[in-house]
Amino acid sequence: MRISTNTMYEIGVTRITELQAGMVKTQQQISTNRRMLSPSDDPIASARALELSQGKEMNAQLAVNRQNARQALVEQEGALASVSSLVQDVQTLAVTAGNGALDDTQRHYLAVDLQSRYDQMLGLANSRGGTGNYMFAGFDITAEPFCATPQGAVYRGDQGQRSLQVGAGRQINVSNAGNEVFEGTRGGNGDFVTAAAATNQGSGIVGTGSVTNRAALTSHQYQIDFHNTAGVMTYDVVDNTAGLPALSSGNAFKDGDTINFDGMQFDVRGAPADGDKFTVAPSKNVSIFTTLRDLIGVLGQSTKSVPGQARLANGLVQAGAGLGGMLDNVLTLRASLGGRLKELDSLDSSGSERDVQLAQSLSTLQDVDMVKAISDLSQQQTTLEAAQKSFMTVSSLSLFKLI
Repeated sequence: MRISTNTMYEIGVTRITELQAGMVKTQQQISTNRRMLSPSDDPIASARALELSQGKEMNAQLAVNRQNARQALVEQEGALASVSSLVQDVQTLAVTAGNGALDDTQRHYLAVDLQSRYDQMLGLANSRGGTGNYMFAGFDITAEPFCATPQGAVYRGDQGQRSLQVGAGRQINVSNAGNEVFEGTRGGNGDFVTAAAATNQGSGIVGTGSVTNRAALTSHQYQIDFHNTAGVMTYDVVDNTAGLPALSSGNAFKDGDTINFDGMQFDVRGAPADGDKFTVAPSKNVSIFTTLRDLIGVLGQSTKSVPGQARLANGLVQAGAGLGGMLDNVLTLRASLGGRLKELDSLDSSGSERDVQLAQSLSTLQDVDMVKAISDLSQQQTTLEAAQKSFMTVSSLSLFKLI
């Protein structure tokens, strides 16, 4: 078989070019630390590497979401901590107002002080976060949630709770609606509310009471009517909702006696007058602003008469129950925030571990084995040099040199 000079050159150049291309590819792998320079190098590994890269990007975005969620929760925790402190201050003020040594003028000073606490509470309800949005407005974060009124404050936000995706299958609430925080307190003892009629003339003070048999609760409204018959004080229990004759009548009364009916019990201290009335109704949500406004009104009343003193005492009992319920509600929300912050810490830890795992898997697919690559480069260089020398030797063969 005869090989022409042209064929010999073509074969030699093609082989040298292939060796040079292989050497350049190996050099690129070393310089980029990548085994796959294009998807065609390993289609299956390239597809898997793309999935892992997308997983890393998603994991990084979830980490950003967790950071944003943590900032929002920490801001709310700060606001709720201020609310807790403010409620405790008001509780102290209410206890001070019950001091019998104070006169009407001194209680008026306390009412003025309480008005400033009311304004402070309204400011906390309209708190803004670091982004300038209202924290307790629900979804409508650009509109002021609470508006002051003569009766207290009106919530103008919605009941929405904003959430962020903080894990592959986990969304977490990063806000609490204002009505849940400032209007989510159950009145009275949480099950029913006792109150004295505004027209009472005696010194009777009704307690908040408690539930003795939850199964017997009826959610009806009741009225306790006191009567003085021949110097003997008695009371009737009337179910106003049922509209039936009194549940019981002519019950003898002594100061501090416990009144029991339909799964409820409470006491009445002092000396009710003939015709005095006390009401019992199911608890419903009460705004902290209503509680504060009512307390301000109670402190502004005259206590120079026995009925005035009784109205003050009953008002302070109701305010104490409302403030205690408000504090419990806020502390419960703070506990919930703390739980969510702890969950974010756990998700951060697992997210960091996942990021390391994804990086390791991606490195296994993409990164070049540097020792092998350098060895290959050295071998390719030697092979190329040998091919070049052999080509020079073969191409220099000519019959003209023998003539």
